[in-house]
Amino acid sequence: MFFRNSLALFFRIVLFLFIPFCAYGYPERIISLSPVLTEELYVLGAEDSLVGCTIYCSRPAEAKNKEKVGTVIEINLEKIISLKPDVVLSTPLVSRKSKEKLKNLGIKIIDFPAAKNFSGICDQFLELGKIIGKELLTGDIILKVKDEVAAIKKKAKSLPNLKVFVQVGEKPLITAAKGSFINDFIEFAGSINIVKDSKDAYTRYSREKVIRDNPDVIIIASMGIEGVKEKEIWQRYKTLEAVKNNRIYIIDSNLFCSPTPITFVETLNVIVRILYPNYE
Repeated sequence: MFFRNSLALFFRIVLFLFIPFCAYGYPERIISLSPVLTEELYVLGAEDSLVGCTIYCSRPAEAKNKEKVGTVIEINLEKIISLKPDVVLSTPLVSRKSKEKLKNLGIKIIDFPAAKNFSGICDQFLELGKIIGKELLTGDIILKVKDEVAAIKKKAKSLPNLKVFVQVGEKPLITAAKGSFINDFIEFAGSINIVKDSKDAYTRYSREKVIRDNPDVIIIASMGIEGVKEKEIWQRYKTLEAVKNNRIYIIDSNLFCSPTPITFVETLNVIVRILYPNYE
């Protein structure tokens, strides 16, 4: 810990001494097409530079008051142009055609690939920090977050392994497999994700396979009324250990499916306490 903190201090001094502030040229007008990136801009204190975001950018609550430029898929090009952004922070969900139109108009687009796991979440956050001139702050936050995750993982090693199934979609039934940050939640908490053979981070699954694997715990990412209905459906399968022991849980999909580094740790703590109610 001492070495890591000392190393962070060293890099802060180097940046301060050798990088002239006049060379930064950071954007002053930003449009975010990602709820996660919008939330991270607030975490980094860059909300005043945020001039527009999507209708799904609702965290923190103040983001709801920003100018809206469409959804995470369909964007209003005229609205974006009228806001005169220095940069638009985009994702693969936004159509290539729309992004090309903005580029042809001289608007800078920066694409952020979807973060697949905890490491990817941290990398994305660090990249955002570089773009807006918050390298030192993002570095400090990531160091703290990684230390907290390491402490949880160390303590979780002494906990009994539980078999867990995570449902993130219905009709078809979708689950999170290896390579996803939802899988990281389960493994970092000391348990086992029953879906481990898929090449994809998110994959279709069947109730028959779940019954065969017989998880100790089932976690459902909230889908409104559908989440409640899904729990009721699972409760019909009386042979499941999760049903026998009343261990089917519904968790807020906002935290579960689109975490920042900070909310990753918060959600990891929630998962640990769901899996191990007596965890201290």
